[in-house]
Amino acid sequence: MLGISTCFVASLLAVAACTPTAVEKYRLAFPESRPVAITDGDPFAGATTLDRRVLIDAVLARNPDVEAARASWRRALTRVPQESAFEDPMMSYSIAPLSIVGDAPFGQRVEIEQKLPLTSRRELAGQVALAEAEAMREDIKAVQLRLATMASSLFDDYYVATRSLEVDEHHRTLLEQMRAAAEAQYVAGRASQQDPLQADVELAMLERERLMHETERRVAIASINGLLHRDLDAPLPPAPEQLISTAETHDPMALTERALRDRPEVRSQDAKLRQGSVARQLADRTGTPDLGIMASYDSMWDMPEHRWMIGLSIDVPLARERRAAARAEAEAQTDEARFARLRVMDDIRVEVRVAIEKVTEARAALALYEKRMLPASRLQAEAARNGFIANQNEFQAVITAQRALRHASLEVERARADVQRRLAELDRALGVTTGGVR
Repeated sequence: MLGISTCFVASLLAVAACTPTAVEKYRLAFPESRPVAITDGDPFAGATTLDRRVLIDAVLARNPDVEAARASWRRALTRVPQESAFEDPMMSYSIAPLSIVGDAPFGQRVEIEQKLPLTSRRELAGQVALAEAEAMREDIKAVQLRLATMASSLFDDYYVATRSLEVDEHHRTLLEQMRAAAEAQYVAGRASQQDPLQADVELAMLERERLMHETERRVAIASINGLLHRDLDAPLPPAPEQLISTAETHDPMALTERALRDRPEVRSQDAKLRQGSVARQLADRTGTPDLGIMASYDSMWDMPEHRWMIGLSIDVPLARERRAAARAEAEAQTDEARFARLRVMDDIRVEVRVAIEKVTEARAALALYEKRMLPASRLQAEAARNGFIANQNEFQAVITAQRALRHASLEVERARADVQRRLAELDRALGVTTGGVR
């Protein structure tokens, strides 16, 4: 009898310990939930110019926000075995205190009990936790989208600041040449003393803009290095000589369908819908009791045959209001996820359409600057210089025309960067991390 009871108790413990958990199966299906070490070293070693795609990939590999989101996902995964596992066995031990002294036999009682679910409640509870983890998994993609857009925008900031400094230097040289020409005209008696002074004022204003562009460049470098999780003063490869984007057409309907399929916000709401649906099933089954299997040994029975006992216990689910509230909560959760999904889809449709319109506008503005404003400004500046040398117009006309040419040159570079920024925003709306690279 003792051997049979011992085997029975051991079997209970084995059932509780050896049942495979849902989180183990889930981690086999999603190995990317494991942590990824942040890489060290120079991500641009050997690069002659800074490449947008390389920068974005480096940010996604090195930025701690991605691993923080991944850790949140792993944390949510740990709820799955906690919710789906059996309860720990309950063991109790008691003695008869008056049997410790005197001639009476020592009295003791040992009991062990294991709760076994009669239905799939624990499995459903694990599925609820699993759906919540799947929703949090999409936060990783959302973080990657945000970082890719930020990295692409900072790339454009770095490019514009670098090209602006080159424009400043080019126009500083031209202004110094014009100042020398104004002095020569003044010495020859064909201009006033005000003209060289006016050139000095313009040179001072240009120097102020150079200081501003230098600051913008340093800020861009520090911000990029911050995203890369490295020293803020670490050097970057030079910016490219020019930004070139393809003149592709965009089909709003096709891109919207793509975004609704790929955006992590939609998949997150899908997981929350599954969570609410399973939570409703779980609430329906809370009225089903759990079965308890028990084994005990009581030394105080006179007959040895009665000292070993096995038995059953069962919950008595009487708290109807609690179960009704759980069902109502699950239904509300499902409704919340369903309507939130509709709102997210509406927002995505708007984001894609707005992004397409902004790309179209940015490309049209770039064409206007490149094909009309910049060539006209160049001709105007050349005509003003020739007119001043021929004593046909005032030096102020030269200053004004040169200032307009510098402004047009800067606007061309900003417009090129603006096209890339709009393409990056479109990619984010589509749910891809290419950052506008075409």
